[in-house]
Amino acid sequence: MPSRLAQHLELLAPARDAAIGIEAINHGADAVYIGGPSFGARDKAGNPIGEIERLCNHAHRYGARIFITLNTILRDDELEGARRMAWDVWNAGADALIVQDMGLTMLDLPPIQLHASTQTDIRTPEKARFLQDAGFSQMVLARELTLQQIQAIRAEARDATLEFFIHGALCVAYSGQCFISHAVTGRSANRGSCSQECRQPWTVTDSQNRIVAHDKHVLSLKDNDQSANLEALVDAGIRSFKIEGRYKDMATIKNVTAHYRQLLDQLLERRPEFAASSDGHCRYTFAPDPERGFNRGGTDYFVNGRREDIGAFDTPKHAGIAIGHVTRVNADSFDVELNSAELALNNGDALTWWDRQGELRGVPVNVAQSLGGRLWRVFPNLAAAKEGKAVSTALLKDLRKDAEISRNRDMAWERLLDKKSAERLIPVTLTLKETVGGFTLTLSDGQHSASAQLQHPHEAAKDAARAEATLREHLGKLGGTLFEADAQNITLELSQPWFIPASLLNALRRDAVAALEAARASAWERLPKTKPVEPPVPYPEDTLSYLANVYNSQAAAFYARHGVKVIDAAYESHEELGEASLMITKHCVRFSLSLCPKQAKGVTGVQGTVRAEPMTITQGKEKFTLRFDCKPCEMHVVGKIKPSVIKQQAREVPLTFYRTRPGVSV
Repeated sequence: MPSRLAQHLELLAPARDAAIGIEAINHGADAVYIGGPSFGARDKAGNPIGEIERLCNHAHRYGARIFITLNTILRDDELEGARRMAWDVWNAGADALIVQDMGLTMLDLPPIQLHASTQTDIRTPEKARFLQDAGFSQMVLARELTLQQIQAIRAEARDATLEFFIHGALCVAYSGQCFISHAVTGRSANRGSCSQECRQPWTVTDSQNRIVAHDKHVLSLKDNDQSANLEALVDAGIRSFKIEGRYKDMATIKNVTAHYRQLLDQLLERRPEFAASSDGHCRYTFAPDPERGFNRGGTDYFVNGRREDIGAFDTPKHAGIAIGHVTRVNADSFDVELNSAELALNNGDALTWWDRQGELRGVPVNVAQSLGGRLWRVFPNLAAAKEGKAVSTALLKDLRKDAEISRNRDMAWERLLDKKSAERLIPVTLTLKETVGGFTLTLSDGQHSASAQLQHPHEAAKDAARAEATLREHLGKLGGTLFEADAQNITLELSQPWFIPASLLNALRRDAVAALEAARASAWERLPKTKPVEPPVPYPEDTLSYLANVYNSQAAAFYARHGVKVIDAAYESHEELGEASLMITKHCVRFSLSLCPKQAKGVTGVQGTVRAEPMTITQGKEKFTLRFDCKPCEMHVVGKIKPSVIKQQAREVPLTFYRTRPGVSV
């Protein structure tokens, strides 16, 4: 069972529930992160303690780990519940807590390893070193970092495991630095309830009120895909490779986990100085392909520097994979010529196309009828497209001859992943020896060994060759267990091939398998908890604004303990009633719309010298200002909290949370 040393690489998969977590392990995850009963940054992805225990038991059989997301900011009246939950998940077998709120570190927690959530916004070596010295064993770095920035953090925080998102949806803002959802709806992203204003269409106007983009999803990004950068990330210092998606379905988690398991295994074959952090090898009944699941197109974001094409401005939906084009539109159907004879349409598929205004359109397939060769006739399910309501063919807007057709739901693919689609087995050696009164069978996985004994007379076999073949055959029957053994890994240390009845041989094998499982379980060790440096190291700054997300008195005490003198309350405390930065992001609308001075022909050396004029984004009654800070190359979405949100809190049962100015009214 591998120890968690720096040379071990960890594939970290998400799980909405225990069943998905178990399949993530089966498909190659070294660790799974999942929400407990509450206090997770995905408020609709909680799980009861019994399910956490079930998942832990399954994962630990393979030497895999389970991390619990306790990563929201907490009110004072929630701290005790969070403390109790930490003990509950610890007793259920959880290996680590992923946390954002520093107030938790001041509580009587179990001796469980602490991981710093992406919500802690780790962008600098100083912040990473501080969190390491404050007792965090693993930390999720900001998605916006370049390879060079990761290397700088690795050089400063050498004792912590560095974790990085490699796949899935991208938050446009620095994690933990987005308050626009709370300002508009009262739903706080820092408390697990983001309303995803970034995925809405916005109209962009310049300082002279000229429209530069109309109803475009200018804050919506493509999905993260670091498939091509894994080795570079390893060399930069990343040791835990994290897949986003605690709301994703089982098929998606199976597919994406298997994809990255294969890539990491290929890397491990090339780089023997590294090893997987859990046991077993996976075999799949399908060829993993992330493009066949929900995605908005791929980007490696800022890992290799700023890229122009990171936005999903046309739609935040899944456009699908191009499969053909329309040849004819009929009264109740349309005909499609597929790009390949190997492709086929299925009843229940979903097809998409772009209308003449650049909007994504789509319908589910009621009946797909082959016309021979690559030609198919599609009878769309228009009622299903409107959730059962009768509709006109207006849903087929701009479906026309030669329109390109994509598929964003493939029923054949989904049926394939609905079945058992992976097998994860641990290679073992089996050695059968004769003893004075019988036989001993020893199983070894390379790190642990266990034996079982059989008391039985040594009976000479009538046919030695056949007896040896029978021994090897029955010893190798490991189906239904965690283990597998090739023929060359079965050793017979016998003076001759003895006859052993099949029933006794099978019982001996089952006893040895059970003994090895027990040996692995007894050798299981909890992850060590990092002790904070004493005396407490100073925080890199001595003043904290609302951006630090301090929402309870224990969090304030934590920062005061580390030398911070001014500690403002979190945005959710409603002390920032005027204009404030509601979103801070490395994504720049000016740059994406080719309006950045650095993109101007012949302009050099403008960084930090040109002050970009603000822009405005509007949607209905919502209006925000875009301000551009060119020196760090960042954008701020600026606005005010809505009065209705303040009134809503005032109507609720009195809540207890940290305030800079305790007497402030709501």
